[in-house]
Amino acid sequence: MYFFNELSGYYDSALLALRVAVGASFLAHGLMKRGMWRMQPSAEMPVGMLNMMRFLSIVEPLGALAVLAGFLTQYAAIGFGLIMLGAIYFKTQKWGKTFAGDGGWELDLLLLASAIVLLLGGAGNVSIDARLLQI
Repeated sequence: MYFFNELSGYYDSALLALRVAVGASFLAHGLMKRGMWRMQPSAEMPVGMLNMMRFLSIVEPLGALAVLAGFLTQYAAIGFGLIMLGAIYFKTQKWGKTFAGDGGWELDLLLLASAIVLLLGGAGNVSIDARLLQI
């Protein structure tokens, strides 16, 4: 039991690892959406959805870079949580996707949970946020 109590001393390292994973995921997915700027609205991608994807192609990479640096992490986590709630809604209610499988929403749920941890736990000591709060 003592071993597990000692692990709590690595909480900041765990938050850093979580920030890197979440930031990398949102950066990759946000950059993939850049192609939406060349698309035209269609039956599969109506104008409202296309505009939302274009918006996400900007805010996801910006939020990802902030989380990677540990800058305004809790604010970015709120944005990521809202994005994931929207993604889960669309996948379950609009597109009828199952939890796991082709286009499932299991990754979305995991990213939502990760955003909640970052919101509640903050960026940790290895971050710009921690340096700013020391001033």
